[in-house]
Amino acid sequence: MIERFYLKDFLSFKEVELNLACGLIVFSGPSGSGKSILMNSILSSLGASSCEASLCESSVTWQLNDEETGIENDDINVFKHIKKEKSRYFINNQTVSKKSMSSLGSKYLRHLSLKDFSDFENENLLTILDDRIQNKSTDIDSVKAEYKNTYIEYKDIKAELLQIEEEERKIVELKEFASFEIQKIEDINPIIDEDEELINIKKELSKKEKVLENIESANAIFEYEYKVSEALESLDADSSFFDDAINELRATLDTAQERFSALDDIDIEEVLNRLEALSSLKRRYGSIEEALEYKEMKKLELQKYENIEITKDDLQSRVIKAEKMVEELSEQISQLRHVELDSFRDDLNRYLKELYLREAELELASTELSSFGKDLFQIKLNSTELQKISTGEFNRLRLAVLALKSEFMSQNGGVLMLDEIDANLSGEESMSVAKVLRQLSKHFQIYVISHQPQLTSMGDQHFLVYKDREESKTIELDENGKIDEIARIISGENVSSEAKKFAKELLEANRCAS
Repeated sequence: MIERFYLKDFLSFKEVELNLACGLIVFSGPSGSGKSILMNSILSSLGASSCEASLCESSVTWQLNDEETGIENDDINVFKHIKKEKSRYFINNQTVSKKSMSSLGSKYLRHLSLKDFSDFENENLLTILDDRIQNKSTDIDSVKAEYKNTYIEYKDIKAELLQIEEEERKIVELKEFASFEIQKIEDINPIIDEDEELINIKKELSKKEKVLENIESANAIFEYEYKVSEALESLDADSSFFDDAINELRATLDTAQERFSALDDIDIEEVLNRLEALSSLKRRYGSIEEALEYKEMKKLELQKYENIEITKDDLQSRVIKAEKMVEELSEQISQLRHVELDSFRDDLNRYLKELYLREAELELASTELSSFGKDLFQIKLNSTELQKISTGEFNRLRLAVLALKSEFMSQNGGVLMLDEIDANLSGEESMSVAKVLRQLSKHFQIYVISHQPQLTSMGDQHFLVYKDREESKTIELDENGKIDEIARIISGENVSSEAKKFAKELLEANRCAS
């Protein structure tokens, strides 16, 4: 529920603070006093609408899932919309996007607008029907769980089969392409690190002639080796250091001579062509390693294409088996629903009668299999499509569906917001709507704007919205205040004693009824 709402600087409102209770909360007041503005600002504070208020803030008791939202849950969570140069949104002082706030708020808050047909969507109606079946000691939930798992498996297998069949239609082209890709890499037949070795060979070939020329010139030093040895001997000097140095030099030059002479059989054109072939692979695949990995992947693909008939036969067999099981389970669920449908119809029409509406016609038609089975739940009001019924009829039919749903609710259903739900209704119709909303308020915190005394008198909490000169203000009404406001609604600005008497009787009667 929303425990507190705060609004600052929005159109005719300067500042409003509402401390809110459970149950049915009624806003009333003269036309143009700001009731719809106030309702819209509450929606805006929770990301469900937009407004230009400098601040609108709601404190709620909703439990936030820390892992899902990334927002730490508190005993009271604060949703806030601030507007300065631009709009900013916060939950527990943590910045969020409007989309995130709206998505989170929509799990707990519903604004019942005329464009909202969600209560009549197939999934919602079937869920209400199934809840009734489950609560009557028929275990439909376990059958539905088995069906859902089987249906998901069936869809996955069927999708895999469709992919195989699509591939099969292109199998010749795919096989040719895979073979071509494999052959292209195998024609080059690259070896890991081969390119680095070839680059080194290319470098050595480029300097071979110069190196051999330098080695030949350096070999001339050995012609004077014996003279140096004689000089050292004549000086009685130890010649071992010279012998070691000259031997190391000779070994180095001989090794280099052999290495570069070995390049005589290597064709530089072949090296360059090989490097270009390897470079083309690297440009396409990133590296030689990745080219070899790609080749192995294409080999596996080619093998899969060659085994596609075996795979297809296996999948077809599994699809047939899964489809049969899904159909059996969906039929089992459908039979349970058809048995309950008459009771659902009777209870719905009981609410509709209380709401002064014609009887509804319900039908479970067969449709394409979905995660909810094979049933399509259809509602008509006296043979009229829902899109063609009046606004008042639509609102009251939706209330009847919500009331039916609430009968088996085990937890709080969140917040419902209704703008002038009783507009253009007779006194009897307005009272019937009020009674259903009172019942729903056991499971929902409900906000309504009302211009009728019947609904206004049913409120667990009643706020008067009024204007003091040009400023809109709100006040929570006590018993006497409620009597005065209901009397004003009945008789207009000039409140009569008869209107006050009727208002008092209306409040008393509703207290006794509850």
